[in-house]
Amino acid sequence: MNQIILFDGVCNLCNASVNFIIDHDSKKKFHFASLQSEFAQSLIINPSNENKLFTSKGIIPLSEEIQKELNSLNSIIYFEDNVFYQKSDAAFRIAKHLDGIYKFISVGKILPTFLRDSIYEYIARNRYRWFGKSESCRMPTPELKGRFLG
Repeated sequence: MNQIILFDGVCNLCNASVNFIIDHDSKKKFHFASLQSEFAQSLIINPSNENKLFTSKGIIPLSEEIQKELNSLNSIIYFEDNVFYQKSDAAFRIAKHLDGIYKFISVGKILPTFLRDSIYEYIARNRYRWFGKSESCRMPTPELKGRFLG
């Protein structure tokens, strides 16, 4: 269980993305937790400080500032092998593991980070206005319950 996706649990776009990932993850590699959950908070604010963040400049230790940024609900976060990936890096890493043609979405990683993250941030800023917001976090069905953490 080292492939975890953290998402904004009240965001309709984020919930639709989780549903899409579940539908195209036949090997059941991914586990999920809303960023609002205690599980996600304990993963991000890890006192042992062994977790790190992937950036365009390499993998760096988590500082308090980075922990605050990860907690901001502005990005889907992918966690694998003690490394957090956010924004377009997270999306492309997730896509790489999906079934069928969707894994080829990850070729978009050839675009410069500033360009892909600018597009990602534009969508993230407008997601509530365009797709709406739920009153509460998603509740998994009984058959999916084991894949949701926290």
